[in-house]
Amino acid sequence: MAAIDELVKDFLGQKKIAVVGVSDKRETGCNLNFKKFKDAGYQVFPVNPHINTYDGQTCYPDLKSIPDRPDGVFILASPLVTDQIVQQCVDLGIKHIWMHCALGTKPGLLGSVTSVSQQAVDLCKANGIAVIPGSCPNQFLNADFGHALMRGFSRLVGNLSVN
Repeated sequence: MAAIDELVKDFLGQKKIAVVGVSDKRETGCNLNFKKFKDAGYQVFPVNPHINTYDGQTCYPDLKSIPDRPDGVFILASPLVTDQIVQQCVDLGIKHIWMHCALGTKPGLLGSVTSVSQQAVDLCKANGIAVIPGSCPNQFLNADFGHALMRGFSRLVGNLSVN
């Protein structure tokens, strides 16, 4: 098992990030991630097939609809959606994916609130896609106190390793 740090550094080194799962109905963790990426200077593309705009930008129904192919994709949605998005990444040649899970890379801790799909992780690995199967960009990108605390806790209990 390897530490997540190199994968995070590589993902955050990308410039164009699609954020899958933004919502115009309520504030969500996905919305916070979108804003964090945007505030940090990334070119960010909101993705949700149920809305047309988000944060004053066109919101795309899927990855293939984005006119400027993203370098990386962050997913905060159900594992079934993750499966579909990863297949789109394979089809489009996108090589960096981050699947959200609040408490590190062991979704069993929060199995009901994870975006991680083992099938999607396996598909990434089979296609040479760098995948982060869990954790949250907010724990690494200009982390606030709460997210830094979650990262520290996950690291302490050995929950920031990937296979």
